[in-house]
Amino acid sequence: MTADTDESQVALVTGAASGIGRSIAEALRDAGYIVFAGMRGVVGRNAEAAGSLRAGGEDRVYPIEMDVLSEDSCVAAVEAVVAEYGRLDVVVNNAGMLMNGTAESFTPNQFLKILDTNAVSWLRVNRAALPVLRAQGKGTIVYVGSTTTYIPEPFIGVYEASKAAGDALAQAMALEIRPFGIDSLFLVPGAFPFGTDHFADAKTGDDKTRNRAYSALTERLPALTQRIEAIDGEVGLGYTVASVGEQLVQALGRSSGERSDHILIDGQDKGAEVILHAMSEAQKKFVSRLGFGDLYLHRNDGKKM
Repeated sequence: MTADTDESQVALVTGAASGIGRSIAEALRDAGYIVFAGMRGVVGRNAEAAGSLRAGGEDRVYPIEMDVLSEDSCVAAVEAVVAEYGRLDVVVNNAGMLMNGTAESFTPNQFLKILDTNAVSWLRVNRAALPVLRAQGKGTIVYVGSTTTYIPEPFIGVYEASKAAGDALAQAMALEIRPFGIDSLFLVPGAFPFGTDHFADAKTGDDKTRNRAYSALTERLPALTQRIEAIDGEVGLGYTVASVGEQLVQALGRSSGERSDHILIDGQDKGAEVILHAMSEAQKKFVSRLGFGDLYLHRNDGKKM
């Protein structure tokens, strides 16, 4: 990308106030993109984050009001981007939430809430953006997933289920939108004990009585962050939250035929790439048997960068 805004690509990032979303917004900005940083409360609860992003952006970052739980808000955000620049090149589905605790302690309503935030929101954002990308005949939709979709862990079952639901939806949509020249790119981070608000803002189960039977397990829950830190040190990859944005910029700098569709940024080295590769091969074979093998052109799933 160049510093000339007439030649810069335009990106919309959801959940860009903090953590991974902010990392992505800043990395895209530094790479020369015009970035619309979607968040709730641009002049309210996230006014400070919006101001600091704007101050560091040198007219390249524009905080924009966007609530991924509202289809109207998603449509309005996309329309505002297109009205300003006439196009949209990259859409990053990042906004999400964490719930941790024993699965039985979460009520069905809590589960529906996290599904709405982590999976249904991707459909809302895509429905707002896809008509624009189809009209252009090009574009890239990016999803911020999780290694726990492929390597489930205890205590975050409802979170894992919501991310897996979003992933399944996105994988199917990736095939359906490919003929329109629209690429899909999956970022698959491991856990980051620091640099995000996920752990600090994580919700626990509302049904406290259900937790009592698990007391021997839940007493071990506070030690998980320390264990993640220790594993990161043992693996030695040195990934931070900033690495997610950096890896995305590198991937977008390659053509779709030269990059992996799945970019793992996993400081714990869980082995998700093995599962991704096996799933991809099985999917390719069956989808080809169904007569839709052409939808896999230029795809390259399950390989580490």
